[in-house]
Amino acid sequence: MRWLAVVLGVLLAGITIPAQAANILSNPGFESGSLSGWNCSGGSVVSTPVRSGGYALNGAVTSSDYAQCSQTVAVQPNTAYTLSAWVQGSYVYLGVTGGSSTWTPSAASFTQLSVSFTTGASQTSAQIYMHGWYGQPAYQADDFALDGPGGTPGAPSAPGTPTVTNSTTSSISLSWPAATGTVTGYRVYEGASVVQTVTGTTATVSALQTCSSHSYAVTAYNSAGESAKSAAVTGRTAGCTSTGLAKHALIGYLHASFANGSGYVRMADVPEEWDIINLAFGEPTSVTSGDIRFTRCPAGECPNVESDADFAAAIKAKQAAGKKVLISIGGANGQVQLTTAAARDAFVSSVSAIIDRWGLDGLDIDFEGHSLYLNAGDTDFRSPTTPVIVNLISALKTVKAKYGAGFVLTMAPETFFVQVGYQFYGGSSGGDNRTGSYLPVIHALRDSLTVLHVQDYNSGPVMGLDNQYHTMGGADFHIAMTDMVKAGFPVANTGQTFPGLRDDQIGFGLPAAVSAGNGYTAPAAVHTALDCLVKGQNCGGYSLRGGPSPGFRGLMTWSINWDHYYNWEFRNSHAPYLDALP
Repeated sequence: MRWLAVVLGVLLAGITIPAQAANILSNPGFESGSLSGWNCSGGSVVSTPVRSGGYALNGAVTSSDYAQCSQTVAVQPNTAYTLSAWVQGSYVYLGVTGGSSTWTPSAASFTQLSVSFTTGASQTSAQIYMHGWYGQPAYQADDFALDGPGGTPGAPSAPGTPTVTNSTTSSISLSWPAATGTVTGYRVYEGASVVQTVTGTTATVSALQTCSSHSYAVTAYNSAGESAKSAAVTGRTAGCTSTGLAKHALIGYLHASFANGSGYVRMADVPEEWDIINLAFGEPTSVTSGDIRFTRCPAGECPNVESDADFAAAIKAKQAAGKKVLISIGGANGQVQLTTAAARDAFVSSVSAIIDRWGLDGLDIDFEGHSLYLNAGDTDFRSPTTPVIVNLISALKTVKAKYGAGFVLTMAPETFFVQVGYQFYGGSSGGDNRTGSYLPVIHALRDSLTVLHVQDYNSGPVMGLDNQYHTMGGADFHIAMTDMVKAGFPVANTGQTFPGLRDDQIGFGLPAAVSAGNGYTAPAAVHTALDCLVKGQNCGGYSLRGGPSPGFRGLMTWSINWDHYYNWEFRNSHAPYLDALP
């Protein structure tokens, strides 16, 4: 009777369960003697130890790779499933991408992990995964099971990636490649909401706000069911005020308050190719004060420093030439935690004072270290609750509103705070609470954000949308990391998807030279990455989930000073390439 009551409760909730559980995974016990059906990093098949049969999985964890193995299977929408596996080792994780997960800190012998989940109303596939943790010993796993019915037969395939064909001040028009199979119609989604249902492969979404960004995905449906969603596309309605920024910009940080071993460069001596000059750095009087101060480099450290009057005059000259000069807040040593409303208000007041004092064009947020984090249970990047996140969003919106639509707002997060959110989200995992913590800030400011240039340096390997790890220093890393920002991605185990940004909002950051940071990339490799990202060429086998980005905003570097120290290699290599783009 107890079992019957559970079944009746599930059915009344509108969730189906299989009449008889069936394992729908391929090669679940690795008895093929291979990794057939699995996509693994650092994984291999071993004959000992095993739980049953002749083989099991061995995950060879390293300090930079936690040996993830995953498998994508067809599932039915609105259906309950149970995933399980037998594991041994330390810090072994089992879960569903974008859904539930579980883990064990230590299993000396084979121990079963199990997690249940329910597919979404339009979900037709699920990716299950297992991995260890950085620096731990190898783990072993055997006898995986995903109990539930396989995918719905007869449903159409997912449509191709939509493109934005037109936009007005209140509408965005879309077109997409047709799905295969029998198609009754298509549904256009913004997030989880259906905003249009059409019979053809075009749609126009109306009644939108002027100069607002929107991300859309499309499904196909028939009487048998609904396809998986297409990749998403992000568009913006017309009517925005131009910031006057170059279409493809060269962006650099100027050591305005310190020398850092590379020497001081006067503002007047910054070459004309630099389109955005970020003054590094405004720093707080204390970590939680919110009171930001910008102090120019003292003569004892920078003997050739110019006077305040000459510095201000040089800023005006750059602006007259069409360049943008911003104050950058934070940096590696400038920890900023807006834990209170008072700190938020002090941030707004003090940053505004710096902008007004020097007549600057905008603000760059370069929060690193422990400035941003997520409290436990803060799992929805769309509605954050952690004070340091909420107060920063409020402060940036206030500053933006104060200076108007032409105000330039940029951000320079590390990959740990953005792309790593694909696997781990700080508020929902037992790991580092900083993972993905920039995502709610980026999302809340997406209609005000001028450029997001993630630091593609000082980073460990990061999993991309191809579920492969990518390592800094080559074209592959920049392609995969930038594609994640353009296409958007599921946020770890939260069940939410971060919508991609417009291509005109996207750049990426590089060290100017080998001494400027880990992850230096030779100019030829950078141009290979740009060929792929901008033109869809020379992608090296990587498939762009977000499609080419002809409006790609540009390249950022740390720093102008280091580029000067190395005879302007960065400027000389990349400014002509960017200028040649249409």
